[in-house]
Amino acid sequence: MAEQVEEPAVRPSDPRGGPKILMRKRDGSYTWQVIAGSATLGLAVAAGAVLAAGPWDNGQRKAERALAVAADRTGGAHHGRTAPGGPRPAPSAAAVLPALGTSTRDAPQDTAGLRDALAPLVRAPGLGNKLAASVVDTATGEQLYGHGATTPMTPASTIKIATTTAALSVLGPDHRIATTAVLSPDSRTLTLVGGGDPTLTEADLRPMAADAAAALRGEDRKSVRLAYDVSRYTGPVLHPISPNDNIAPVTALMVNEGRLNGSDRGHAPRTDDPAGDAARAFARALEKAGVEVAGAPREARAAEGARTVATHRSAPLSALAERTLTNSDNDIAEALARQTAIAKGEKASFAGARRAVTNELKKLQVPVAGAHFADGSGLDREDRVTPALLTALLARAADPDRPGLRHVLTGLPIAGFTGTLDGRYGRDAAGTGLVRAKTGTLQGVNSLAGTVVDRQGRLLAFAFLASGSASAAEAEPALDALATALAGTGG
Repeated sequence: MAEQVEEPAVRPSDPRGGPKILMRKRDGSYTWQVIAGSATLGLAVAAGAVLAAGPWDNGQRKAERALAVAADRTGGAHHGRTAPGGPRPAPSAAAVLPALGTSTRDAPQDTAGLRDALAPLVRAPGLGNKLAASVVDTATGEQLYGHGATTPMTPASTIKIATTTAALSVLGPDHRIATTAVLSPDSRTLTLVGGGDPTLTEADLRPMAADAAAALRGEDRKSVRLAYDVSRYTGPVLHPISPNDNIAPVTALMVNEGRLNGSDRGHAPRTDDPAGDAARAFARALEKAGVEVAGAPREARAAEGARTVATHRSAPLSALAERTLTNSDNDIAEALARQTAIAKGEKASFAGARRAVTNELKKLQVPVAGAHFADGSGLDREDRVTPALLTALLARAADPDRPGLRHVLTGLPIAGFTGTLDGRYGRDAAGTGLVRAKTGTLQGVNSLAGTVVDRQGRLLAFAFLASGSASAAEAEPALDALATALAGTGG
């Protein structure tokens, strides 16, 4: 059973607008380090500011920026919020960013202490019969801890780290997925063309219908035949686990991820005809816009020479990637894998996406040996990744020279506050607000991969992949304890 998803991250963060600081490297040279990325991660303890989600300025939350320049503040305060009904104060925690000029990043890493801290935790019975782990310093790429780090394991939803990284690398954070309506040369047939945006809504279709109606009036037409084109995707429509409440049929045209209960995250009953449902919703919108739709919508490719009369573009890829990771959204993950395939010249199918993601990760020079991307969501048990691959991807996302990948980090759920980690850490738990990580859950498979700032101010990337567990209720606390222990190391 796939994991339950929670609170979304609906806004992307943009580290390119943030300040930089000159940091000394171990060889005595200096390099510019972007503060914004690490500040966004390290200041997760200021959960009131994070949850407020605004106001925004130049792609960054003003509250986050204010907290970044006031690094000596600690959690537990109201952060200036005195209005009635405001969010509760964050739990008290020490500041996780050192003051400027006092960084301890050049101090020797206590790898022995880290091993000692994790040794009893990796043997927790709740983790099942097999655990593989990797911990790296994102600033240097150095592996600080490894336990079967190059062992291919079933990752469950932590594979979404690979899916979103590949998509952002190929397409860039500003890419938007277009849904269009095109009118045939004789103006008799209007075709709704799916571009692969699973977040399309009926509300999005209404302005498209209004634009199409205006174009038809310009042609002095009051009625039209309606078709819908899903040819952008190829191959099997059903995921191997389908039908399932975790994912809709994978088509290039759907409304609200094919959900039938009005939800926007988590498990939900799904339609077996998402493209047809979207076309029928568009037909209703056209009727309300004053256009008579002759007959029922039919599936057909757009006519040659058809002209575009209406377009809707999705949220930027940065926002889609963050929503994928925070909510563990399977439908968006599969869409991003296919968008990657299209951009790489592969067929937009499960097989084409596998080739495209693999080849793009090779370009990023991360260790893909043993990896197998059967899907983009992690629902397929044939998926394989190594902990070393996941930590390498997280380190790439933290690289100041790769700002387009930063949304992989900003989309990670925050322990005790957002997404699939919302209910996993208690309000007073040691890791609350400090751990940011993607969760993974299938029957007998549990995983956690993300980032944490240690006591020396280092941003660590970690991946813990477990199999053979009796239940998620036993495995998840054991994984959370491993991530929490990292925050207490390095002192």
